[in-house]
Amino acid sequence: MKALLQRVREARVDIAGQTVGRIDGGLLVLVCAERGDGDAVADRLLAKILKLRIFSDEAGKMNRSVQDVGGGLLIVSQFTLAADVSGGNRPSFTQAAPPDEGKRLYDYFVAKARAGHPQVATGEFGADMQVHLVNDGPVTIPLQMA
Repeated sequence: MKALLQRVREARVDIAGQTVGRIDGGLLVLVCAERGDGDAVADRLLAKILKLRIFSDEAGKMNRSVQDVGGGLLIVSQFTLAADVSGGNRPSFTQAAPPDEGKRLYDYFVAKARAGHPQVATGEFGADMQVHLVNDGPVTIPLQMA
């Protein structure tokens, strides 16, 4: 699985002009399931995200996790993270999990996040979403688990 984390002051997801997910501060998590990924990979990715020390402490050093600062998670499915542009100018998404498996893993990831973190909002798998955010820092971290 791949994820792109953005530390945010606020973020929201709109679908057809309606806000479906919002956090005031924390992490925007764009997540992509790839072929061959399973529940164990999703578990490792979530554990890393929850413990990753990318929030500032009193000294201004990145020493705190999203759990330490009480931040929210806004989890958005984004199969385009699996894009391969090595063969030309049009991205190939053959490494993305098939839609049914991608949705199953996304739903699993969200359920585990909700079980382990008090503030979780989401987008909607497969929907045409508009993501709005105020990046904090900016801090943007790519993660990949196999």
